[in-house]
Amino acid sequence: MTTTELLWPALITALAAVLYLVLVINVGRARAKYGVMPPATTGDENFERVLRVQYNTLEQLAFFLPGLWLFALYRDPTIAAILGAVWLLGRILYAWGYYQAAEKRMVGFALGSLSSMVLVVGALLSILWQLWLLASP
Repeated sequence: MTTTELLWPALITALAAVLYLVLVINVGRARAKYGVMPPATTGDENFERVLRVQYNTLEQLAFFLPGLWLFALYRDPTIAAILGAVWLLGRILYAWGYYQAAEKRMVGFALGSLSSMVLVVGALLSILWQLWLLASP
């Protein structure tokens, strides 16, 4: 596998980092708008939803990024990037929905979670398959 083949997963990783940066900036803006100054993490419900989007995305990144890269390395970098793009879309829909109302976050959450699960399970199965092939006579 060449570094050229890994450009798409690399792009998805960079876009995920940019998305997270935007969410962090949104928390800062929400703090000012709703008067919730650090170190406080509670206050206006609108602020708390913006903060939850940032926290939840950070939590999801810890699951998504290893899955993306393991799938790219042990299965297929192009499919990994496509699933990564679905994850990004899911996180954007999650944020957009949650900023409006908590009950509007579920479609984006489901889309992002499903794509992460496919990446992790697909990577695990591919790794196990390759290990089995190495151990077979």
